[in-house]
Amino acid sequence: MENTAGSNPQSNGFTEKLKSWLSWSWTYVCFIWFGMVLIMIYVLWSPLKLQETLASEMLPLSLFPWQIFEWWYFRKYGTSFIEQVSVSHLRPLLGGVESSSATGLFTSINGETEPRPSVSGKHAVHVVIKTIVVDGALTLCYVVILIECKVWRNPLNLFRGAEYNRYTWVTGKEPLTYYDMNLSAQDHQTFFTGDTPQLRPEDAVMQKAWRERNPQARIRAAYQALEMNQDCAAAYVLLAEEEATTITEAERLFRKALSIAGKDINLLVYIKRRLAMCARKLGRVKEAVKMMRDLMKEFPLLGMLNIHENLLEALLELQAYADVQAVLAKYDDISLPKSATICYTSALLKARAVSDKFSPEAASRRGLSSAEMNAVEAIHRAVEFNPHVPKYLLEMKSLILPPEHILKRGDSEAVAYAFFHLQHWKRAEGALNLLHCTWEGTFRLIPYPLEKGHLFYPYPGCTETADRELLPSFHEVSVYPKKELPFFILFTAGLCSFTAMLAMLTHQFPELMGVFAKAVSTSTTGSYSLPLLY
Repeated sequence: MENTAGSNPQSNGFTEKLKSWLSWSWTYVCFIWFGMVLIMIYVLWSPLKLQETLASEMLPLSLFPWQIFEWWYFRKYGTSFIEQVSVSHLRPLLGGVESSSATGLFTSINGETEPRPSVSGKHAVHVVIKTIVVDGALTLCYVVILIECKVWRNPLNLFRGAEYNRYTWVTGKEPLTYYDMNLSAQDHQTFFTGDTPQLRPEDAVMQKAWRERNPQARIRAAYQALEMNQDCAAAYVLLAEEEATTITEAERLFRKALSIAGKDINLLVYIKRRLAMCARKLGRVKEAVKMMRDLMKEFPLLGMLNIHENLLEALLELQAYADVQAVLAKYDDISLPKSATICYTSALLKARAVSDKFSPEAASRRGLSSAEMNAVEAIHRAVEFNPHVPKYLLEMKSLILPPEHILKRGDSEAVAYAFFHLQHWKRAEGALNLLHCTWEGTFRLIPYPLEKGHLFYPYPGCTETADRELLPSFHEVSVYPKKELPFFILFTAGLCSFTAMLAMLTHQFPELMGVFAKAVSTSTTGSYSLPLLY
């Protein structure tokens, strides 16, 4: 025995050093861990209402496996298992909600009912799940909120032949989704039904033409309609949109359509608007502004077409800021639907008044002036309405061609706004700097969870799904709010993983883990001497 013990002096020395190192390190690790736990309890005492939780009833340990399952389900499917099951089973039991019930459901800032237009569109039922304690027991409370998710026609949509197709020729990518183009086909079928009581043969051909999925089939149908009747204005509209490869050629075809449109109001409004957009794209901005103003005067009841958004963009190009303010005074009203163009243009006008001299360091020392405060509040208002826009304006995300339809407050609207208005923000000196310094402060003002809004109704939860249908697959859709794992799911998962690792190591290396356990136990009592195991 003596020879055996004396034959391995290096082995014994290494074992002694390992034991002493474990004893020394785990002493400080335990103190650091204990200190971090105390700090965490102190920081989270008020936000998590730990005193009330401890005073009621402690959660049983049997909830831990369920939390682990919830964490795994969230990581795999991106949503809570409880929420998914609740939405799937509660919604049929509740019998759904009619779209007409959207009127009067939302409230404005002062608590009064905010009028909402009754529209036919996609709506979503959002089920909010809250965990509450009733008589010492956990109870799930389900709150059903109807959220409007209606898709709107993009008032500044591009020309397919002259703009979208050119992008496809250069990049080989399709900028429009089939869902978006199908919505446009439905719009055209509704707009261009003809001004006669009975459907004429050429109108029937054009109705079929809009439904064709293949662009060449649509163009052939338009020529077929022209063979039947040379005065088919809808056929020239289709050729201007689809076949014309330049804006100049599209303008020529639209002028031809206007000369034979007759008294069909839908055709007249559509053609005149597109002619104004052609003039704007060809640099004749003043002419475009005049055409838009005349169109709004001639058809004042067609506010739903949002022609004022085309006018705002053209006026900003002219830097006619007084005229822009006059348009905003008419359309930025609490009783009218909002849009990113309205909110962010209002913010731009207030920002440009102070942004050229704005300095974050100076503002932090002296505070904000009244004009700077108005600008910051306008930016916060715009960001609350559509939180996706700033990343495009600040070029934190790359832009793509805007879709033909947008979802208000969604990523599709943000893309469409930034595509046309980024140049106007860059032209105002310091405006983007002011936006960069203040836009993230909006999220501190919005109640969390997002079941209530600050200046607008709660942010809809259906925007991601609709935006993925409107935007091409190569675009990374912006999602708000970001889904984040709750702290206690992460903590429970880490604790359970650590316990499982200790159990596995104890099973595989019982002697070494015995030394480790004794080292930890003796270090907590202040003793640094470890018994030798032979």
